[in-house]
Amino acid sequence: MSPLEQPLALPRTRRVAIIGGARIPFARSDGPYATASNQEMLTATVDALVDRYGLEEPGAVGEFVAGAVLKHARDFNLARETVLGSRLDARTPAYDIQQACGTGLQAVIAAANKITLGQTESAIAGGADTASDAPLGVNDALRRILLETRRAKSAGARLRALSRIRPGHLVPDIPRNAEPRTGLSMGEHAAVTARAWGVAREAQDVLAAASHQRLAAAYERGFFQDLVVPFRDLARDQNLRPGSTVEKLASLKPVFGLDAPNPTMTAGNSTPLTDGAATVLLASEEWARARGLEPLAYLTAYETAAVDFVAGDVVGGEDGLLMAPAYAVPRMLERAGLTLADFDLVEVHEAFASQVLATLAAWEKRGLAPVDRARLNVAGSSLATGHPFAATGARIVATLAKLLAERGGPGRGLISVCAAGGQGVTAVLERT
Repeated sequence: MSPLEQPLALPRTRRVAIIGGARIPFARSDGPYATASNQEMLTATVDALVDRYGLEEPGAVGEFVAGAVLKHARDFNLARETVLGSRLDARTPAYDIQQACGTGLQAVIAAANKITLGQTESAIAGGADTASDAPLGVNDALRRILLETRRAKSAGARLRALSRIRPGHLVPDIPRNAEPRTGLSMGEHAAVTARAWGVAREAQDVLAAASHQRLAAAYERGFFQDLVVPFRDLARDQNLRPGSTVEKLASLKPVFGLDAPNPTMTAGNSTPLTDGAATVLLASEEWARARGLEPLAYLTAYETAAVDFVAGDVVGGEDGLLMAPAYAVPRMLERAGLTLADFDLVEVHEAFASQVLATLAAWEKRGLAPVDRARLNVAGSSLATGHPFAATGARIVATLAKLLAERGGPGRGLISVCAAGGQGVTAVLERT
């Protein structure tokens, strides 16, 4: 039999271990990290993992996968430049990935796929975002004139092109948190969904207050001591309000959905613009065993989904911008042979309190069991930590893995992350 006739020996799949994670405290935009780049923040988290797990030697990490949503042109090779600026071996391959708010979790999944197929033994995955240092685009009319100037064949032609520049052309294109297809911000989309699902203001404030109180309690008991590394004089998430209560949140004025009666979404039950970075160290069981490292948990299932938030059932709430996890989670659980009752912990990214509550309601509508609030976001989530878009997924993975490890015995946790563009990324972590 010739080599071409011989079937290719495919590798057996392996379990993917979550060894640990690192993140910097998340900061409100235009605050302590106003001059910090995506690369600087991301490098700080990578170096924290290198220091903690001794990853300096050549080949210690097989690959680095990360991304950012708000990227300058200089960030076109963000992951690789982060490697070169970190204490990782400079020969560590790296590549960028981006799926809006699902970027961090999707980076973890991408790295896990290579580990489970035996293509690498270890990887670091995560993301960073800075709303403070958001790129400003050149006015499109000015861009076209400059391109015409570059293509001109003579000095006269160049001068004629440049002579068309007007003062209005010098105004930059400011990035907006809006969907290109609809022109609506994420908050306005969430307000439509909140109305469709009848999500009450008080329920949103209850969820937001609990997020702050639980995050504060986790810090106080030292839970984040090996997950959060100080950066630029911050040791805790700047958005955290330990004294947050339902009564205080009730005093805030609505900021989204003002075009309809009785708006319910405020700055207190919505995430603020945030800067930060987070990473996770993943590996095969063999790699972990050889280094004497005990995995916190294992990544065992994942699923992505998307909704038609432009022409779908948007008014009815089914296909709201942030509702894709309502489809992804039931599909993932069916494939894995699980129900929500099989989960000890549930982590739902809190882009908005209304979006979390609408997602929970949609799961119940699809026949899933109600989520016990005592198992939901038990160490706080995005409403308290803030939400640097590409960093959130890695933050949640590391937090949930450690929460499962703390329990001491077998356990299972669910992750649900909604994302711009009508997408959702979900995953299952387990300890056996």
